[in-house]
Amino acid sequence: MTEPPGRRERKKAATRQKIADAALRLFLERGYDAVGIRDIAAEADVAVTTLFSHFASKEALVFEQDQDFEQRLTQAVADRAPHEPLIPALRREIHALVRHCTADSAAPIWRMIDASPALRQYEESMRLRHADSLATSIAADLGLPQTTTACRTIARFAIDAYSLAREAPDPDAAMDEIFPMIEAAWEVACPIPAPTGDTDKGASLTAPPSTRRRRAR
Repeated sequence: MTEPPGRRERKKAATRQKIADAALRLFLERGYDAVGIRDIAAEADVAVTTLFSHFASKEALVFEQDQDFEQRLTQAVADRAPHEPLIPALRREIHALVRHCTADSAAPIWRMIDASPALRQYEESMRLRHADSLATSIAADLGLPQTTTACRTIARFAIDAYSLAREAPDPDAAMDEIFPMIEAAWEVACPIPAPTGDTDKGASLTAPPSTRRRRAR
């Protein structure tokens, strides 16, 4: 009997989470370098092939929420409310991600990442990928056929803001300091797409700076 799609997806998600939980438990108990893929598969009671069907590498097991974070960033652009300018929507989502990643429970994980060159390199490549996806989402929201330097720059600024705030002694204060600079940069550099009919979000992106500031309040 064939399982309904919803049930199959729930089982896949549960297996993925079981593997990720087992990996993190072993990494924190033994140290990242002391744990092998076979150890994780045995702890999760799955085959090694099953593990690799969910995670492409050992590093990916540490960043198991990678795809979720990327999706949240792009949805902050695409799904924001009508008339809401871009930067405040990004700020709200990045602030939520910073709070998630600065919870007390996350501290041992970040110590492990900071101590591992392989994990630091993976995190850097992940941030670049998130910035690329965010730039694509910003360009699409503007109605541009491809990303521009302005879209890529603001996306990179936003991703760097997450990292800087996460590492700051006072993440909230860092966000308050960083995002006015990002908003000022966007007001100067925002590309203006060709007219494609009136859209509320498009108007909030491309209006003159003084108008955008009024709407952002």
